[in-house]
Amino acid sequence: MTMLTRLETIIVEKPWGRTDIPAEFGDFGGRHIGEIWFAHPGGADAPLLVKFLFTSERLSIQVHPDDVAAQLAGYPRGKEECWLVLDAEPDAELGVGLTAPTTREALHDAALDGSITGMIDWRPAKTDDFVYNQAGTIHAIGAGLTIVEVQQNVDCTYRLYDYGRPRELHLDAALAVAELAPRPDSRDGHVAANETRLLVDGPHFRLLHLSGQDAATSLPQETGDFTFTPLSNGCRVGGETVKLGECVATDRADDIRLDPGARALLSWPAE
Repeated sequence: MTMLTRLETIIVEKPWGRTDIPAEFGDFGGRHIGEIWFAHPGGADAPLLVKFLFTSERLSIQVHPDDVAAQLAGYPRGKEECWLVLDAEPDAELGVGLTAPTTREALHDAALDGSITGMIDWRPAKTDDFVYNQAGTIHAIGAGLTIVEVQQNVDCTYRLYDYGRPRELHLDAALAVAELAPRPDSRDGHVAANETRLLVDGPHFRLLHLSGQDAATSLPQETGDFTFTPLSNGCRVGGETVKLGECVATDRADDIRLDPGARALLSWPAE
């Protein structure tokens, strides 16, 4: 019998959040919701975290450490993450890496005076764009976006620049782990809403985009620690409906079924 656990929903208000959150996620009474997390029952020991992000302003320019650097700093693991854009306003952008090589000294000065914003590779963001952020890649999310993020489960972010918001920066830690040159990733690209495709195949997690009834033939057959995230209605696990705005943990993926036109994400550890 398939084990299914509906994950706790954690609502995070942010100054850069949105008031027009899709109704499927709930009624937030005009609050500025920036993030919706789904808490795995494994807590801090769970390897992965899924969250939705809703932006009305640019987020901070930041970077994450890899496993080795994070563990030296006292964290259980590093942080690699990926984004799938679910909705984008016409001028929306994602910042991914740098446009040209630089030095730590130049990056430090640019973070202090704000000119770092001109060093970031700001890409136009469109619905169904996919981006993978390796640890060490300097990155930022722009305004006007709804994104689903799958990441290693750790609360470890080193901010380089925050547009004058009154939050702590972490220049020394960030500069110690930041990649100082452009960093294209072959996993980046466009994901058609009607295709089932493996988007990430390690090293830390796997991520499968599922679409429609044909998705059943691509599902893992072994037991595991799977997180299932609907991107539309019309999704079921073990015969139980899982709606948009929900997320579930399950030990079996072969009981997942999608209606025609439905789509979802399935993530699980690569180890």
